[in-house]
Amino acid sequence: MQVHRAHVYRLYPTPEQLTLLARTAGVVRLVYNLALEQRRTWGGRPYRGGRPRNFGSKGLSGELSALRREVDWIGAVSQTAQNQALIDLDRAFTNFFEGRARFPTPRKKGLHDAFRHVGREVAVRRLNGKWSEVKIPKIGWVRYRDTRPLRARADGAVEIRSATVRRGPDGAWQVSIALRCEVEARPVPAKATGVDRGVAIPFALADGSVWHLPETVARRERLISQLQRKLARRTRGSQRYRLLRQRIAKLRGTNARARKHLAHVLTTHLARTFGPVAIEELRILNMTRSAAGTVEEPGRNVAAKAGLNRAILNVGWYQFELLLSYKLEETGGVLVKVPARNTSRECAECGHVDAESRKNQATFVCTDCGHAANADHNAARTILNRALRGDEARQRRNTPLLDGEGYASAPDEPSTPSVPAGVNPPNGPPEIHLSSGGGRC
Repeated sequence: MQVHRAHVYRLYPTPEQLTLLARTAGVVRLVYNLALEQRRTWGGRPYRGGRPRNFGSKGLSGELSALRREVDWIGAVSQTAQNQALIDLDRAFTNFFEGRARFPTPRKKGLHDAFRHVGREVAVRRLNGKWSEVKIPKIGWVRYRDTRPLRARADGAVEIRSATVRRGPDGAWQVSIALRCEVEARPVPAKATGVDRGVAIPFALADGSVWHLPETVARRERLISQLQRKLARRTRGSQRYRLLRQRIAKLRGTNARARKHLAHVLTTHLARTFGPVAIEELRILNMTRSAAGTVEEPGRNVAAKAGLNRAILNVGWYQFELLLSYKLEETGGVLVKVPARNTSRECAECGHVDAESRKNQATFVCTDCGHAANADHNAARTILNRALRGDEARQRRNTPLLDGEGYASAPDEPSTPSVPAGVNPPNGPPEIHLSSGGGRC
């Protein structure tokens, strides 16, 4: 089966290439904002002669060519990257009119430093066992750390579809190479499991195992809070203000990579070990909405709700769900979403629902049958039971579904394929702590 996948690598450009990358991102951002302003101001209005005007990517490409001839520093940047910005704007308006997104907003420096090239203009060559180079139009060959080989088609050829170059919050440039590759067929596991997502314990499985973020994530979060208070006392726009902002951005980027690493390792383990995987159907956007309220109707417990929102977002619930979805699609598994109501109050043994059964965050003792277990483990088993019963469950069936011969496709590899061994506390479920010390996180 052929699939589209992207591989992300960190770039190590020369000082001259750094200037060219920043210039290209700035010009592409300008073209996007100019096209957006044209649509907002003149969209739907006819010419003086009465002929309607086309503000789509095809209609604006001619105006872009004229602009490139008039302005030298715009013409010095690759035209393909600028045309891709117009295509992005078309997609943004399509998403808006179909109700999937809000009205497009201008791109900002420091937040949208990125541009994209089509695959036919991009080339890759390997230098040695650790380093490779990617050819970017109008910039040249840029070195990157080759942490994993590009996946190929069945005939062994690497088909690059596009390459997106972006600058992260920490100032480091990276390239995302999208390609079409072949996925090998492999047997579909018959076992099923349920996953309970939480805050104190990020992920608990029905088999009793729990997965934690590295302890360094919490330490970095505390350091970020201290640095943010220090930042508030510095003069905005000063050199010390800029350097401290960069330090905070690097810490946040490290935590983001640690969350993504955990999500990749866990979802790959689930896709390779289990067929059906059940999770709660959570409306994460609503759960993390601010409780501040309005001036007329102010909210209550705003600080406590803000802390809960940060804790939920720090775990990365939606990122886990998104990665698990496409990896199960490759293995032929099934992602089942069950109603989240009372999953923490329902007994996994007898099905009795009572709020008094949840003694505290970690303990569950059923008031009917007396079943005692870890609260998160009990919730994961409840989620699995609901999925197996089909109680109002909404199955997200992937292709191919559990086929007769039991063969489907292989999952996508995580950033770091190895899973460190966990430590099992006495009389408790096995715990898995992913350490980021000395690794890529």
